[in-house]
Amino acid sequence: MTLACFKTYDIRGRLGDEINEDIAYRIGRAYTMVIDAKNVVIGGDARATSEALKHALSNGLRDGGVNVVDLGMVGTEEIYFATSDLNMDGGIVVTASHNPIDYNGMKLVSANSKPISRSSGLDEIEQLTQAQPWLNKPLSTKHIQGTYKSLNHLTPYVNHLVGYITPLNIKPLKLVVNAGNGAAGHVIDEIERQFKSLNVAIEFIKIHHQPDASFPHGIPNPLLVENRQSTMDAVLAHNADMGIAWDGDFDRCFMFDEQGKFVDGYYIVGLLAQAFLKTEPGAKIIHDPRLTYNSIDLIEQGGGHAIESKTGHVFIKERMRQEDAVYGGEMSAHHYFRDFFYCDSGMIPWLLVIQLLSVENISLSQAVSARIAAYPSSGEISLTLTHAQQALDSVFSHYQPLASHIDNIDGISMSFINGQDQWRFNLRASNTEPVVRLNVESKGNKFLMTQKTDELLALLYKFDYQSASADTLL
Repeated sequence: MTLACFKTYDIRGRLGDEINEDIAYRIGRAYTMVIDAKNVVIGGDARATSEALKHALSNGLRDGGVNVVDLGMVGTEEIYFATSDLNMDGGIVVTASHNPIDYNGMKLVSANSKPISRSSGLDEIEQLTQAQPWLNKPLSTKHIQGTYKSLNHLTPYVNHLVGYITPLNIKPLKLVVNAGNGAAGHVIDEIERQFKSLNVAIEFIKIHHQPDASFPHGIPNPLLVENRQSTMDAVLAHNADMGIAWDGDFDRCFMFDEQGKFVDGYYIVGLLAQAFLKTEPGAKIIHDPRLTYNSIDLIEQGGGHAIESKTGHVFIKERMRQEDAVYGGEMSAHHYFRDFFYCDSGMIPWLLVIQLLSVENISLSQAVSARIAAYPSSGEISLTLTHAQQALDSVFSHYQPLASHIDNIDGISMSFINGQDQWRFNLRASNTEPVVRLNVESKGNKFLMTQKTDELLALLYKFDYQSASADTLL
């Protein structure tokens, strides 16, 4: 038996039938049996149902004998941080991140903020959530229920964030910050407070700042083109140096340059890799296989070691730990840091970027424009196909005789060399949604990249094409 809310990396489902308070309670009970935890930290995002689900989860944990520490409304990374900083046995955040308003879910970690995935306990938690073996073992009079307490852990967390930069290096900047009515606002407020105490002259222009479970400006997901306009408009209206927007649980951040243009997360990976290699020459940097030219080039220029990993936070974190990599980045705007317990953070990246811009005395557009021209990319295009595997097989058969290099670390990656023309693509089935995702890039030839993107789409559209969405416009 399976429960629909249990996905590859986490728990996520439609409210009511796929996830509800009863299932949340059962997940809490199952978690205690699999992880054998004594102390667990929990929190929830800004969604209307997160508090009730968190309460049910807490009851399940406590009935399993676990002591619960509740951080209140938080982003996912606050749970990652608190799990390790407080030396807890595990952590769970109730969140559906950027999913539709009628969804919710959970992300789970064990001690040392290690992700719990299918290979590290999630399968067992699902099986126990379904079987409910505790129903056959009623609580005895000797049973000791776990304790519950609330804790505000914001200041230590923000102290850690600010520790990634040297405040004296930061020049006066005007930043548009868009929390999307999700959970990021309270962290920005605390960073602002600390900046003022350190005489860091950052002016924050806050839009959609307050948590609002109705999400009046749309689900916080800046990967959707239609959700970017308010940030772009505010950057231009306020003559800001940069714009930053987050998804609902702010484990991803998205940046806009001083002209209001969206900067694809792919190019931010290169910027951050450069920043780390300046202070740690020879370090290992993890990247995903979807878009690679720019990342590999900059990592090698900086004297670092570029290491490719399968897409997905569980795979990236595992490889980060194996390699003791200082930084890992995905084009989807997930950024991972060794000193953040090998976890992803949506707050550390923009802090590092404003320091880089300050030290180099350049704008964000100046920092990325040459790289975008050198390695133009399609942005990730998502396609809903009825016969996805047939589509992937057909693409593979079509391009295989022409490819100079093929790898299958995650979906299909193929590279091509024809004289001066070099291009590549990655096509993969999503681990979290019923879609296939296409990324195309070239070396210095935007026309070629666009031409090959259209060519690939024409092939894919033959397979009962239903819908498509592009994260950037060609």
